[in-house]
Amino acid sequence: MSDNQPDNENDSDNLDFQGGLLHLHEQSHIEHRIASQEARKLKAQREKHHTIWFGFGMFGLIGWSVTIPAVLGAMLGAWIDSRWPGPYSWTLMLLIGGVTLGCLNAWKWIHKEGDIKK
Repeated sequence: MSDNQPDNENDSDNLDFQGGLLHLHEQSHIEHRIASQEARKLKAQREKHHTIWFGFGMFGLIGWSVTIPAVLGAMLGAWIDSRWPGPYSWTLMLLIGGVTLGCLNAWKWIHKEGDIKK
């Protein structure tokens, strides 16, 4: 048997990695991922204002941006249910609507404050 031919199928799979035969596209994709991770790390090191207090503030902002629309929706729904009773619960519907609106609002704030790009 010649030295150029693999002895079994597993050896042929290993040749792709041993010979440095990564495709150019895969290599550039890996390099791009590493570069973006390094850029994120360097940005985090430069921005010293993101302390634990920034995290607590963001946590509070997110909490209130969800809580306030949910409570207002539940209160409005309870008022509607007390005035005009019907087969559907306006309290529950407006509570869910308030939570949904609050989550969308929180998502907007996270993207704005975090400067997240799509």
